Amino acid sequence: MNNTLLIISREYLTRVKKKSFIILTLVVPILFAALMVVPVLLATKGREHVNVMVVDDNEIYINNFVENDKTSFSYRSGDIEQIKKEALAGDYDVVLYFPRSSQKVNANMYYNEEPSMYLRSELESQINNMFFDHVLQDTFNIDLDRYKTIKDLARSQITMIQIDENGGEKESMAEMNKTIGMICGFVIYFFIFLFAGQVLRGVLEEKNNRIVEVLISSVKPIELLLGKIIGIALVGLTQFLIWIVFTLVILTGVQFAMPDKFMEMSGVNTEQVMESVKDSQMVEAVNNSKLATEALGEENIFAEISNYFPISFTEMILCFLFFFLTGYLVYSALFAAVGSAADNETDSNQLTMPITMPLLLTIVMVMPIADNPNGKLAFWLSMIPLTSPVAMLTRLPSGVPLWELLLSMVLMVLFFIFVVWFAAKVYRTGILMYGKKVSWKEIWKWVRYE
Repeated sequence: MNNTLLIISREYLTRVKKKSFIILTLVVPILFAALMVVPVLLATKGREHVNVMVVDDNEIYINNFVENDKTSFSYRSGDIEQIKKEALAGDYDVVLYFPRSSQKVNANMYYNEEPSMYLRSELESQINNMFFDHVLQDTFNIDLDRYKTIKDLARSQITMIQIDENGGEKESMAEMNKTIGMICGFVIYFFIFLFAGQVLRGVLEEKNNRIVEVLISSVKPIELLLGKIIGIALVGLTQFLIWIVFTLVILTGVQFAMPDKFMEMSGVNTEQVMESVKDSQMVEAVNNSKLATEALGEENIFAEISNYFPISFTEMILCFLFFFLTGYLVYSALFAAVGSAADNETDSNQLTMPITMPLLLTIVMVMPIADNPNGKLAFWLSMIPLTSPVAMLTRLPSGVPLWELLLSMVLMVLFFIFVVWFAAKVYRTGILMYGKKVSWKEIWKWVRYE
């Protein structure tokens, strides 16, 4: 036990003192924060006030565009060449021209500096709505008010309500559950391979440098194996926690430094969403989300959002940590065994291919699992230990029976015990073997040695 603790301490301290660890630990939070902040800055920059000159030869859109605090409209008629020259040389950013047409919408946008995609989307949305109303009224003689009344009455909405084992009812947001499940699946896949790969490279490095020959003379192979796996696991957890803390600190600092930008972005998003879902069944959902946002002043945001989840955030986090740790331990033990049997990265890549295929298959199947979290495919993938970390985390936000979750956890623990036994058998033989290309058939022979 003392030897294992010494190896854990050595692995941990050696790796956290490396320049690559320090640089990666500092750079990644900056990149994460940039991924969140840069789109905000670009979006707010792209929403500067725009003056639009509208020229309509069909006289359908004259005085019909709806202005907002970011877009103003003016209207003229006459020669388009003369108008666009004068408008773009003056105070106008865009000239929107509708050539004469009786059957479909044709429009040309003239500008000196390319406008934002949001402006184009906003204009197209308004144009489509106005042309649709024009066709209803002028071509089919349908009263617009009566049409909108009928459309509102004919609108349907399905509310998802899940009934638990005790008969209790809980409103569910299936799309949000599906999205969160897929994100959890991809995140756990990324971290398992990131940190398990470090174990493989560490074993290869020590074997090629002959350091392991000195270590193996003082400690048992199983102690060396467990020390390396647990030490690198602690390095990974340390780095992961630092990433989270630093990212939150950077985002908080940026938000305090530029509160107007974030407030503006928040307003733009609300306005854009409301405009895009106007006269659609999503209006009620958006209104509900606004009411929920107002309620957050009195209740915790996590408690508010968790009302739509079959499990609590605490259970979700604990399950994530469990499957992350057990998934990492399983794959790192297998990678350590492969690293001990190989002499270089090329050979190790060939040997790890059969090990990584189940997890790669699960990533490919993340979408079907999220679409049908209680189907046979999702069930069996969440029971097989090599695939369960990704599959079970993808299913969890949509609700998993307790017995299935516990069974998956028990299978993961039992499989980890088997994998450690298997890896120790391979490690004790392969770590001192050089200059020979090993196959899985020969590795199996090592396992059967007494």
